[in-house]
Amino acid sequence: MRDIVFTRQSGWIPNVIREDGELKLMLGAGADANHEPRTFTFPIREAHLAVIQEDLARHLLLWSAVLPLCDAAGTRGRLDENAAITLLDPVLLSTPADVDALFRRIRWDRSRLIAHGADIELLGRGQVCAAMRAATETPNEKRAREHHVNRRRADRGAVLGPLDTAILKYTGQYLHGSTVPRRMPDAVAPALLPEVIRVIATAEQACAGMRIGRDPRRGKRATDKQDWERMAATVDAAVRRGHPELVDEAVRTVGFLMCSEAADRSRSAPMEDDAETAGGGARKRVLSFTDDKGVEKKSLPGSPRSAGAEFWEFVGDRSAADNEVFTIEDEEMGEGIQLHFYADSIARVTTVREGAGGGSDPEYRVEYSLVDGIGGYRNLVSAFVRGGCAALDHHGPWMSDAAEFERARRRRRGAQ
Repeated sequence: MRDIVFTRQSGWIPNVIREDGELKLMLGAGADANHEPRTFTFPIREAHLAVIQEDLARHLLLWSAVLPLCDAAGTRGRLDENAAITLLDPVLLSTPADVDALFRRIRWDRSRLIAHGADIELLGRGQVCAAMRAATETPNEKRAREHHVNRRRADRGAVLGPLDTAILKYTGQYLHGSTVPRRMPDAVAPALLPEVIRVIATAEQACAGMRIGRDPRRGKRATDKQDWERMAATVDAAVRRGHPELVDEAVRTVGFLMCSEAADRSRSAPMEDDAETAGGGARKRVLSFTDDKGVEKKSLPGSPRSAGAEFWEFVGDRSAADNEVFTIEDEEMGEGIQLHFYADSIARVTTVREGAGGGSDPEYRVEYSLVDGIGGYRNLVSAFVRGGCAALDHHGPWMSDAAEFERARRRRRGAQ
């Protein structure tokens, strides 16, 4: 039989229960192997209950001291009850000076105290009891997260100025640097917002006209890594030149914002806008697309979409770690190209001699070339769609010797 004896407004602060006639402190901490919250209990006395009921600060200090023991129990271990019980008298019944001395010897959870209003400066000086004079039952988790990230920055030797902080808050990167950045002017103090906008304007001017294309090799929404790196480097240089007082983290978050917005614009555009295959007049030939799994799609003359756009959409739908070879074939002309995404290379195939009667096989000429990223692939596909294999001549060099080509590929891989 379990009854709640005492609980506070915040459900996570430990409760006091009576279980089979015995007083116990009950708290939730950590998670089990199935990611469900774990609950721990250990016995307390009436004298401990009286302090817990009357003194929020001592209650929170006990919680902070016990949490590391719960962490040590892991996903399936037992709480060290003896160690937890040993903490009761020193935390709840000792003088403030003795409590401060105890907290200099034991592990304790600083973030819980900060979330509940602890004075951060006093905590840093080891005056935990004084730090908890303004403690609150309702936690401010954002305050605890801010303290955590600032401690991590301090460990890296990074010190943020007011403008650095404002820029990180404007992009939503102050607490979580890996989240997708966005523009949040309301998060910035009004006095600093004009300065933040000037920095953003510097970045926008630097990358005006630049774009981040899509990379269907990695899926329908993937974008070109080289384009991203090029834009990030451009913004980085301009912001550092125009605002040398900013720390690295603030500069990087501005570049991250510019690149993320450019990538979103590319993802939301139709594939026709992303594939630069326009020009060359109306297409009059049927093209066949195939992948390494034997799936085929036909691109017919008169289609409202370009053949290049149709091909890259086919790649975006079909490309995978085990499906990285795609072919475009013009059966009427007897030629085609084969794209090897795993090797950053391409082969063009032309028919030299058609197969004759009597079962003789046709004769083909196969030539290979290295490709520089998705941009290189796009140029080659565009040229082939417009003019066949002959239009690829100036996109070489082309090598007919497979061994020679493999050596060239290895040399490039070794140079990267």
